[in-house]
Amino acid sequence: MAKAAPAEQMRLLDIQVLDAKLRALDAQAKVLKDDPRLPDLHGGVTVAKSDLVVIDTEVGDLSRKLTKAEDDVAQVTARIAKDEARLNSGTGLSKDLVALQSDIESLSRRRSDLEDVELEAMEALEDAKARLAAQQALVDQMQSVLDGVVGEIRGQLGALRMERDATAAERAELAATFDAALLAIYDRTLAKYGVGAARLFHGTSEGSGMQLSPGDLAEITGSAPDDVVFCPDSGAILVRSPEWM
Repeated sequence: MAKAAPAEQMRLLDIQVLDAKLRALDAQAKVLKDDPRLPDLHGGVTVAKSDLVVIDTEVGDLSRKLTKAEDDVAQVTARIAKDEARLNSGTGLSKDLVALQSDIESLSRRRSDLEDVELEAMEALEDAKARLAAQQALVDQMQSVLDGVVGEIRGQLGALRMERDATAAERAELAATFDAALLAIYDRTLAKYGVGAARLFHGTSEGSGMQLSPGDLAEITGSAPDDVVFCPDSGAILVRSPEWM
């Protein structure tokens, strides 16, 4: 059975307090990283940005459609202007002038149809641009909320990290004062059970929170004061003191 002076075993409770604090800080950090708001916010921003891309693509397509419609109208208008100039010049055969007049009338109808297409394309583009602006505003708003939550979490994690670093440094300084063999037993127990040392207080193990059975209690209290004994339930080193019996 491992042995250590009762005073040294008593000091294990000091390092246990620091280890418990480290575990609590790690647990708090995990809760922050697993903030339930993050998946919904990230998902919402992703969907909103995807919708923004769809609308932006639509705006691009409509812009090209409008440009083509404008070009078509411009070409027909230029053709009409050219024919009207020839017609107004009065040169040429009568039948040619009649043909020109007929061509101008046909082109005018064609231009009217193309102008309708141009107007529809313009209205569709304006509507799409309005929807794009609204979607961009939504994305910006959702991203702002997400950034705010992420910033809040990062700030809290930073504070926890500073506190953890300070606690870990204090723990290392304290651990350096222990006998290596006793500390090794404590560290193994801590790693295996999550609690390295706990008081035996009026028959109750503070490692498990349970009252020891009469047999276990008799065996432990009958051990030499420098014996390192363990809680039968939690596995932690049980620190004893006459004042706690």
